[in-house]
Amino acid sequence: MENSAVKKKVFDVSLLRRIFSFTVPYRRSFIISMILTVLLAVISPMRPYLIQLTVDKYIANQMMQMLIYISIIQIGLLLLETVFRFYFSYLTNWLGQSVVKDMRVAVYKKIIHLNLAFFDKTPIGTLTTRTINDIEAINDVFSEGLISIIADMLMIVAILGVMFYEDWRLTLISLSPFPILIIATYIFKESVNKSFFRVRNAVASLNAYVQEHLTGIVIVQAFSAEKREYARFRQINKEHRRANVDAIFAYSVFFPVVEIILAISLGLMVWWGANKVLNYEVTQGVMIAFIMYLNMLFRPLRMLADKFNTLQMGMVASERVFKIMDSDDYIPDNGIESAAKMRGAITFDHVYFAYKEQEYVLKDINFHGDPGETIAIVGHTGSGKTTIISILNRLYEIQQGSIRIDGKDIREYALQSLRSKIGVVLQDVFLFAGSIYENITLRNPDISREQVEQAARLIGMHDFIMQLPGGYDYQVMERGSTLSLGQRQLISFVRALLYDPAILILDEATSSVDTESEMLIQRAIDKLIADRTSIVIAHRLSTISKADKIIVLDKGVVKEMGSHEELLKLEGFYYKLHSMQFKQPDTI
Repeated sequence: MENSAVKKKVFDVSLLRRIFSFTVPYRRSFIISMILTVLLAVISPMRPYLIQLTVDKYIANQMMQMLIYISIIQIGLLLLETVFRFYFSYLTNWLGQSVVKDMRVAVYKKIIHLNLAFFDKTPIGTLTTRTINDIEAINDVFSEGLISIIADMLMIVAILGVMFYEDWRLTLISLSPFPILIIATYIFKESVNKSFFRVRNAVASLNAYVQEHLTGIVIVQAFSAEKREYARFRQINKEHRRANVDAIFAYSVFFPVVEIILAISLGLMVWWGANKVLNYEVTQGVMIAFIMYLNMLFRPLRMLADKFNTLQMGMVASERVFKIMDSDDYIPDNGIESAAKMRGAITFDHVYFAYKEQEYVLKDINFHGDPGETIAIVGHTGSGKTTIISILNRLYEIQQGSIRIDGKDIREYALQSLRSKIGVVLQDVFLFAGSIYENITLRNPDISREQVEQAARLIGMHDFIMQLPGGYDYQVMERGSTLSLGQRQLISFVRALLYDPAILILDEATSSVDTESEMLIQRAIDKLIADRTSIVIAHRLSTISKADKIIVLDKGVVKEMGSHEELLKLEGFYYKLHSMQFKQPDTI
């Protein structure tokens, strides 16, 4: 996936339409916020006009009673505007957060259903940025972006309309420095825009780098690479700081420039207006009102360029988020068959598979396993053993051939139903932060505590769990770091048994544990594979000697197939593997 941010038109109508489609459930709030923009635009010029009226009519004519009334009206109008502004600000931010909530849920739902091939080519840190930072930027489209820009533009139009109505010549004199402001705004907008793009890219790089290196912290420390990785992190972080500092510099220059232009406008207005007041061509009330009009006019203008940048960054963020949501890199789930009564007969028929197009890692794989059989797959690292189990439960889609279970192509089964009947125990067991009970059930509310305890007793794990503080409620740290590898394996066995799969896959489940743990795991395996079709991947050939069928893989090709005794008699590839392993135990 492309990490770098690319420029996007501020008003990409299709993108805006799609963003605002998420406001449909909150249509009422959106409409109210738009009504408030109009009301605020109408109310804003009224206070200066009332002050002008007060000075020119009621103070000049000493109409004290009317002066009290008009003061009360102004206070009431100020309070009303304050309430409207508060409600407008609250509503737009509430709307933005509601949209962000819905969008984040939609994106996360999309991500967890994507094909594993998508994750092979996309850094997890980048997806974290999309799900959190980029979607948060879309919130600004509502709170500080389009709606706020519309409100400011309406206010500017309303104020300018009143100013031209009051005195068009005084208005033109006051606005004469505006070309300078337009030029300064354009320079500021472009400068900040470039900095923001750099900030976005730096944030994505930081997230990806931190996630990757904290996940692999064991390797970093084992090879004493802390200084090198620290230096690289400092470099990425320095670019993030530099981009932010450039944006800060632009702000530091722009806002004083705006204040200077405002001062020039006020100076020109006072210089020209004072002569007109002395000649009775302009009233004092108009002069006071114009000072207020100019301040009110410059307030939104001061922030308009910044809001356009915010909107553009929101558009860029939305484009990247929608790119994920539009991804078709997922396993199609068109099957309608239920796997509830699956018996477990497995057939691979001329199967070809490649992670990258035409670079096949499995070539013309053919084998069959009857229900209840144990099929072992052996071979050197990289021969395609793990790939076979990945395509069996459709984590990846094959390019040629077919895979059938009970005579039906696996694509005919509903995907969730298919995977629910295939239990997988991996070599590297992943446990989530949470209790042991939650890790076993994967937070499935349909599984009771009694069922969990029964499965744990069957595997021989119950007594160990009960010795832990809190028993089944013992909190496992991230990735199960507080438990040994053997204990994590046994927990994964309990999990697999609990879901009662028709097909059980064991991927090198005993390759990295001590002898005592291996004995416990082997007993658990014997109970797990009873009456189930099992596919066992193992380096230790001693653990698969009793398998009904052994498939020998080399570079994605089936070299030999048969029972342990049959393959030894052939004195071929399996015989060589067996001889090497028993001469030099556990070195393969």
